[in-house]
Amino acid sequence: MARNTGKSYLAKPGEIEGQWHLIDATDKILGRMATRIATILMGKHKPTYTPHTLTGDFVVIVNAEKVKLTGRKTEMKTYERYTYYPGGRKVIPFTTMHAKHPDDVIRVAVRRMLPKNRLGRQMLSRLKIYAGAEHNHQAQRPEPLAI
Repeated sequence: MARNTGKSYLAKPGEIEGQWHLIDATDKILGRMATRIATILMGKHKPTYTPHTLTGDFVVIVNAEKVKLTGRKTEMKTYERYTYYPGGRKVIPFTTMHAKHPDDVIRVAVRRMLPKNRLGRQMLSRLKIYAGAEHNHQAQRPEPLAI
């Protein structure tokens, strides 16, 4: 009988270095962009993807204030949080959140698509979001990524 000696590759922590990608969010649809970013942060676009290891890349997003939503979501979408006091539920409309913290709009969308554990928090720390066109990561030479 012949034996199957092929083994699956599992990446070890620190074995795979992350590349840097630059995304311009001007006139991009929020949800479609967030799914692509979450895939890159998890490393699912690589053949070396391992679910329990940080194999993803770094993502720098510029012009976060120019992101778009489709349909009536600009009027209808809300963000909820709770202060853990009685009656402490806060509901923030998208327009207010987008005006005050345009980077948090993208960060929340991507965070909800990542794993809900320590590894997911490490992946989210590789996401760098800037409201304007300038960023502080020229030394890492991020490659432009079309979405």
